[in-house]
Amino acid sequence: MDLLVKNLKVKADNKKVLKGVNLEIKSGQVQALLGPNASGKSTLAHSILGNPRYKVICGKILFGKYDITNFTPEKRVKLGLSLAWQNPPTIKGIKLSQLLKKISYKEIEISEGKELLEREVNLGLSGGEKKISELIQILSLHPKLVIFDEIDSGLDIKKLEKVSKIIKKELAEKGVSILLITHLGQILNFLKPDLTNIMVDGKIVCKQKDFKKVLRTIKKYGYEKCKQRAVK
Repeated sequence: MDLLVKNLKVKADNKKVLKGVNLEIKSGQVQALLGPNASGKSTLAHSILGNPRYKVICGKILFGKYDITNFTPEKRVKLGLSLAWQNPPTIKGIKLSQLLKKISYKEIEISEGKELLEREVNLGLSGGEKKISELIQILSLHPKLVIFDEIDSGLDIKKLEKVSKIIKKELAEKGVSILLITHLGQILNFLKPDLTNIMVDGKIVCKQKDFKKVLRTIKKYGYEKCKQRAVK
């Protein structure tokens, strides 16, 4: 289903963070969202998923035929929205296999990470193992659109390539829409987004099809210059 964010303004802790965000992700698209720290990237992700800490003060979030602006997080997940956390939570005393039985309405075929099924959820796992565990949990929800919040953080190139292959094979190639939120941008070399969005100070300031051009612009001029120099 398509996701449409229209003039979204959001505050957190009585501070306005999003200042009129417009974003459209067509069904089956892979898009990226880059920006400096504290630009509002994670706030946008949590707002789309309905985290009550983030208060919408203006704008709408549409998913398919539904206006989900005031939907609960649970209802949004049931419609097919999912968020992979930058720092996945640990659940002591619960094995990953037990969690999957609780959250999935049908079994999934796991090609990577089978050895994690009998481990407690994210407990004592390496950075790469946590990302794969998070991916397994996402897959079990059978999502229509997944937001990955800095999934490339803390991963070396080999682990990043492995994680990217899972995303590509199990989600992108099966028509699941994806929004990759990243600060480093390395993951884009593996997943090659259809469109790259740049966020600065609570707004998406430019959109670019050529992600390599975006990365070159950022490296040479910084994010502030991107909105002036990147091709729209």
